[in-house]
Amino acid sequence: MVAELNALRDKIDETDKALLALLAQRMQLVAEVGEVKSQHGLPIYVPEREASMLASRRAEAEAAGVPADLIEDVLRRVMRESYTSENDKGFKTLNPTIRPIVIVGGKGKMGQLFERMLQLSGYQVRILDKEEWEQAASLVADAGMVIISVPIHLTEQVIQQLPPLPEDCILVDLCSVKKAPLQAMMAAHTGPVLGLHPMFGPDSGSLAKQVVVWCDGRYPEAYQWFLQQIEVWGARLHSATADAHDQNMAFIQALRHFATFAYGLHLCEENVDLKQLLALSSPIYRLELAMVGRLFAQDAQLYADIIMSSPDNIALIKRYYARFGQALSHLEKGDKASFIESFSTVQAWFGDYAETFMTESRSLLKAANDNRK
Repeated sequence: MVAELNALRDKIDETDKALLALLAQRMQLVAEVGEVKSQHGLPIYVPEREASMLASRRAEAEAAGVPADLIEDVLRRVMRESYTSENDKGFKTLNPTIRPIVIVGGKGKMGQLFERMLQLSGYQVRILDKEEWEQAASLVADAGMVIISVPIHLTEQVIQQLPPLPEDCILVDLCSVKKAPLQAMMAAHTGPVLGLHPMFGPDSGSLAKQVVVWCDGRYPEAYQWFLQQIEVWGARLHSATADAHDQNMAFIQALRHFATFAYGLHLCEENVDLKQLLALSSPIYRLELAMVGRLFAQDAQLYADIIMSSPDNIALIKRYYARFGQALSHLEKGDKASFIESFSTVQAWFGDYAETFMTESRSLLKAANDNRK
C-alpha cells in the first residue's frame, strides 16, 4: 500500500512540475503582452477580455470534467500576478510634453505609489515634503501638475500654504474626503483643479481593477489625459460630485470604520482570547475578525480623520447607534416576531443583491478556510 501511494505521489509531483512549466510559459507571454500594451498605451486591465476568457475556460473545464470554479480560481490568482508583473514593463506616456509633476507629501505611502506609477509612465517627478518646504517656490515654479498627498487633517492647510502655481498647472488632491479640499484648491489656484480619491491602499501591487473616484473642479479638458493615464494603469474611474462622494463615503468609510473600531474596542475591553477565538471560528467569522484586525494594523490618525471629517458622519453614526438600540430592545423583550419582521424588511430591501453577495462571498470564505493553519 505504501509503495502504491508513493508511486501515485511521484506522479502528482511530476504533474505539478508540468503545471509550473506551463505557468512560467504563461508569465513569459504575459510579459510580451505587457510590452505591446506599453508601446501602444493600452490599459493592462480589459474587463471584456477577462470575462470572455474566463467564460471560455469554465466551459472547457466542465467539458474536461474539471470543476469550473477551480479553473476560475486558479486563473484569477494567475491574472492578479500577471497584472502586477505588467507594471514592470512600464506604460506609455500619454502627455509627453507636460512639465515636471510635483507630489506634495511624496514621501508618504500613497505619494510613493503615485511617484512610482508616474515614473513608470515616463514622467519627471519631484517630491515636495516638509523637509523641502523651503524650496517649495522653486520646486513648483515650472510644474505642470501638483498632487497633494498628505494626511486629511493637513490637506486644506497645505493647499493654502502652496506658493503661486503656473496658471496652466493642474492642481490635484488624493484626499478621501472631497468637498473641503476641492473648495480649498479652487480658492488657492485659478487653473485646472481635479479631486481624486483612490479607493485602495498604497500597498496594492497593481492598480488593475482598483477604483479611483474623480471630482471635477475646473477645466476638465486640461486633465483628461491624466484620467486616461490612470485607466492605462488598469484602474476603473468613477465620476461623482464632491457632495455625492462625501455622502457615499460616510457609509463606505466613516460608518464602517467606526463600527469596526467599536467592535475591536469591545473585544479588547472583554479581553477575549484571540487565539482561542480563531481556533473556534468559522471561515466567515475568521474573515470578519481579520478585517477588524486589519484596521488596527494601520494608522489611528487616518481613521480618526476619516470618521471625524464631517458633522454629517457623526450624525449618521448616531442614527446607527439609535437603530442598534432599537434592535437590541427586540432581544431584551424576547420579541422574536419583531426581529424576524425587521430581518424580512431588510432582506426585501437588499433584493437580488443578497444572492449576489452570497455568491461573491463564497470565494472569500474558501480563501479564508484555505489560509487556516
